[in-house]
Formats: sequence, C-alpha cells, structure tokens
Amino acid sequence: MEITFYGHACISIATHGKTLLVDPFITANPNAAHIDIMQLKADYILLTHAHQDHILDAEAIAKNTGATIISNYEIASHYGAKGLPYHPMNHGGSWRFDFGTLRYVNAIHTSSFPDGSYGGQPGGFVLEGEKNVYIAGDTALTYDMKLIPMRTPLDLAVLPIGDNFTMDVHDAVIAADFVQCLQVLGYHYDTFGYIEIDHEAAKKAFADAGKALTLLTIGASLSV
Repeated sequence: MEITFYGHACISIATHGKTLLVDPFITANPNAAHIDIMQLKADYILLTHAHQDHILDAEAIAKNTGATIISNYEIASHYGAKGLPYHPMNHGGSWRFDFGTLRYVNAIHTSSFPDGSYGGQPGGFVLEGEKNVYIAGDTALTYDMKLIPMRTPLDLAVLPIGDNFTMDVHDAVIAADFVQCLQVLGYHYDTFGYIEIDHEAAKKAFADAGKALTLLTIGASLSV
C-alpha cells in the first residue's frame, strides 16, 4: 500500500490496484502549486466533511477520472445530484468495496458547504484491506477513538496535528494511544498561518511517547 501526500488534508492511497483520493484541496493551496489535479489518478474520492478546504477539487477530479465519491449521505447525495457516481454512508456503517472494507466513524468538528448549506455530520474513515488505516479527518481528540482498535488493529493512523481547527500535536499523541497505533502520518498543518507547526518539536513529542510521526513533503509517498 502506497500513500502520497498532496498537501493540507489530501492524501491518496494506492491499494489492491485502486487509487483512493482523500479530501482534495490542491488548486487553492499555494504549497501544492506544482501538483496538476488533471494528472491525478482516482477510482474513489473520500470526503470527510464539506468544508471547502476538503472538497474544493473533488468535482473536477471526479469528472476527469470517473471516480466514485464516498462520504456521508448529505455530501455524497450533493455530488450525486450533479450526475457524479457516489456512495453514501453514515456513522458506524461499513461497506465492502473492491479495494477493501471502509467504515465511516465519528469526528468532532463541523461540516457545511462553502455556500453555508448543510454538509451532514463530519467523520473519518477506517480502511481495512492490504493494511488497516485510520483517516481521522478534521477532529478534536475524542474517546470514540478508543472504539477503533476494539474492531480493527491499525497499521497507520492519519491524524490532524495543526491545532486551532483540530487537535494539536499533543492531543494527537494521545489519539495515537487511543487507537493503539505506533505509526502516525500527520496532516492538516502548515497550509496557512493558523495551523503552522514546528516540525522537529512535533516529531520529538511522538518519539518521546514511543511513536513515529511521519511528515511528508507535498508529492512524497510512504509505503505501509
């Protein structure tokens, strides 16, 4: 399984011959100016919630690739009404796709489309497949995270670490404890002033807790 970071909260996951693209916000991110969204592969697009910094490029990429959009009922239906392939989910539900089983889990945040319309309730995803990966989405630290390893032992947790709008690094260390995962990929940091972090201090906080934090440069990948 290969995971590529495209900036902010956007990652792609290549697994079982399929490519999953999560929360594509690229064209308005100056740090990702070298990424051409028309060159991205996507069989599925996973959206954790409806904020612009997570859905901005979803429609354009879906139209270009024919990808199926997977999200909560409200978001998925929004894109379905535009004629795009979609699969609606809701909290606690799971579905077996051709890339593995995906479960939509709780996140503590808000969710509205850029025009202010209702975007359902925010969530995260647990992917069970070649490897097991938790994609937290935008969230605060929550005890609900403790439920995840009761069902799915994780190989990687993808956690927001930028603070202000989500958990900070220190709460993310606790989140890694809650989900019982030693390998963490950090995201939702450095895109704009509110969420800039000290990279070395973040890595040290995880190392001091016996965990490994990976911070990828935009366009770089890791194998799980």
